[in-house]
Amino acid sequence: MTDFDAVDFFRDDSLVADPYPYFEHLRSRCPVTREPHHGVVMVTGYEEAIAVYHDTATFSSCNSVTGPFPGFPVPLEGDDVSALIEEHRDELPMSDQLPTFDPPKHTAHRALLMRLITPKRLKENEEFMWRLADRQIDEFALRGECEFVGDYAQPFAMLVIADLLGVPESDHLAFREMLLARRHDSAVGNTDQQAMEHSPLEYLYARFTEYVEDRRREPRGDVLTGLALATFPDGSTPEVIDVVRIAANLFAAGQETTVRLLASALQMLAERPDLQRLLRAERDRIPAFVEEMLRYESPIKGDFRLTRVPATVGGVEIPAGTTVMVLNGAANRDPRRFEHPDEFDLDRPDARAHLAFGHGVHTCPGAPLARAEARVSIERLLDRTSDIRISAEHHGPPGARRYRYAPTYILRGLTRLHLEFDPADAR
Repeated sequence: MTDFDAVDFFRDDSLVADPYPYFEHLRSRCPVTREPHHGVVMVTGYEEAIAVYHDTATFSSCNSVTGPFPGFPVPLEGDDVSALIEEHRDELPMSDQLPTFDPPKHTAHRALLMRLITPKRLKENEEFMWRLADRQIDEFALRGECEFVGDYAQPFAMLVIADLLGVPESDHLAFREMLLARRHDSAVGNTDQQAMEHSPLEYLYARFTEYVEDRRREPRGDVLTGLALATFPDGSTPEVIDVVRIAANLFAAGQETTVRLLASALQMLAERPDLQRLLRAERDRIPAFVEEMLRYESPIKGDFRLTRVPATVGGVEIPAGTTVMVLNGAANRDPRRFEHPDEFDLDRPDARAHLAFGHGVHTCPGAPLARAEARVSIERLLDRTSDIRISAEHHGPPGARRYRYAPTYILRGLTRLHLEFDPADAR
């Protein structure tokens, strides 16, 4: 039996493959409990998670992507550390990214982003998804096997975002070569801190700066022009860097959840022939499958907050200046909210209540996009194949599988997924 109190969730790789027993251990102590190694308050309860996500006045998002590392730049002392947070937040890694903003700055910048992700643009983007899905499948369909993460999920998710933002198709190959090469480096073993240090944001900032400056000089009536000329809700024009940060954040972060969702979904279908047969016969159930997949294997394990003032969550008092981790993956398996939470249930009536995309003002703005990507991908993969299977050569036989998961405390997902299948002539 594992002594979970002795395990450092943030440093110990033993929890990477299966964090759920650890989450249950924490919840059994209390849905809001402090882990012993870094003093982080871990929120594993569903209702408690909702409470934290919705209280932006008490819980700052300044450390949302960094958590306890490297820690806040100065000691946080007193019953109200709001002024210290505002004075030093820009010293934290990724502080220029939307997920780390608090209202009212977050409100204005998110509104700018939502002017880009309109229903009309999403519909146009979905039309591109269908073409792109076939194009990606064409690259491996006749082989009868693929490494799904690298051959499909990563290039598909990246090029969908590129199309959404209006990146010219003539530049798609350059984006793919540059960004997927870097992502491969991080997927094979980099820690969270290393991944931040070797972020693709520098490349994205440079490219989108070129695009925005060019379209402001010479508007063309394309999506990039809309991006360049978008204004804040008060009508003011953002600085170029503000627009670039919004675009780069959507481009970089918007792919992470989708790649992991797609890999988990195909892993489930390949391991569960009964589910695969059912979805092949009843395609209208694919959206429900996607929602239950998001609940069952949340692509993001959790998100961080920093208390500005003393707080009480779930009856537990939390001092000001405390790092809090809201564990989406744990909340989505809270038995007080979901019946038999450790079972994958395609007929679960409340699966869409999951917190895989967060909740409140910081709900992932790309959630509709990720859902569409998963639905389109699953549909076309089922059309173009039959009998999708896990490669025993790469992952071992049933009952003794060997899977490798991203070695991070924030993200949850496979680094590789080798599949075998029988090609189907469905073009």
